Formats: sequence, structure tokens, C-alpha cells
Amino acid sequence: MNSSTSTPALNAHSIPFRLWTPEERRASLEEALRHWREGEDVWVYAYGSLIWRPDFEYQERRLATLHGHHRALCLWSRVNRGTPECPGLVFGLDRGGSCRGMVYRLSGQAVPDYFPALWDREMSTGAYLPRWVNCATDQGTVRALVFIMNRDNPAYIRALPEPELLAIIRRATGSRGPCTEYVIQTAQALRAAGIRDARLEHIARRLQEPVDPLPEN
Repeated sequence: MNSSTSTPALNAHSIPFRLWTPEERRASLEEALRHWREGEDVWVYAYGSLIWRPDFEYQERRLATLHGHHRALCLWSRVNRGTPECPGLVFGLDRGGSCRGMVYRLSGQAVPDYFPALWDREMSTGAYLPRWVNCATDQGTVRALVFIMNRDNPAYIRALPEPELLAIIRRATGSRGPCTEYVIQTAQALRAAGIRDARLEHIARRLQEPVDPLPEN
């Protein structure tokens, strides 16, 4: 493997990593809800694990398309699906294209109960930018909370060559389990929801193939 493809993985452990403090997460949440009217229902857009593990009750859900961003394994994970010494990769919404996902409508009465936990989950390192973005559904456009990848965050990683991407995913395990499990489960959840992501399907298939053992010296 040449240096241009090996550098990102080899240097991943040296990238600055810091969990946000409760005060930082609270300030981010308050800013996101600055224009929210108490009691008003809200929509939350899901494109990855929120589809198969939302962790909140919802009044309604719809298939939805977000334009301007696409689903990508573009975020180093050093807790949930990896460690600081051996980071994995998780999904983010990277710039360009479009993304087919799901929107959930939460009761306005439930927002104060569910949003702090949502922030603890999605904003633990400040890697995402919470934004209110129009999402297209068959029943009309809804304005939903979307967690968009912050490209200025040190944990952001641009597209990797497939062999390196697969190697990183296969070897990483974090507090929530193997990175491989995370990617495959996301692909299965999208398929069950009627969402087609050809790139993710391909990666999931490759991850389920037998891996050739390393040659002995």
C-alpha cells in the first residue's frame, strides 16, 4: 500500500480527541432550540443508527430526502465503535448529493425530555452541526433537525480507498460493539425501510465476505 492511502489510518490515533462537557452540550442544545416555541412538535431527520435505534417515542415517521448532503463513513469513532488507539468509522452527512432517510415527528411536550439525551448521543464530541433543514416527503416538505458533518472537526475524514476503509471497519470495536456490526446493521435497517443506498450495500456485502489470512513470514 502506498503512503497516500496508508496515512489517514496510521495517523488516526494522533488526531485531537475531546468529549464535550455537559455545559457545551447544553449551550449547543439551547442554541438549536432558540426559535422553538414551547409545545410545538418537531421533526428529526435520521440517516444512520437513528433509523434502527431512535431512543425516543415519536408520533409519526416518514421516508424523506435531504438535498445537499449524502451519507458517508466520514467520522472517526473513538468511543462507540472504536477506541483512541484503534478508531472506527461512523456515518455523517457530508457535503454534496442527496440522502434518503427518515423523519420522525416528536410531540412538543416530549422535546424537553428527549432532546437532552439526543444531544448526549449525537453531540458528545461536537462533530456535527445541528441545523433545521427542509426535507422532502411524499406528504410534503417538513423542516427537520439535521445533524450535518462539521468538516472543521478534527475527527472528519474524507473518502478513503475501499481497501483501507474496509480494514479500518473490520478491526475497530468500541463501547457499543464492533464497527462492522454497526455498518451492516445500518445497511439492513435502510433496506427494511425501503431505502436504497447502493454504496452502503456494497460495503456491507464486502464486510460479510471471508477475509484472507495474512501470509506467514
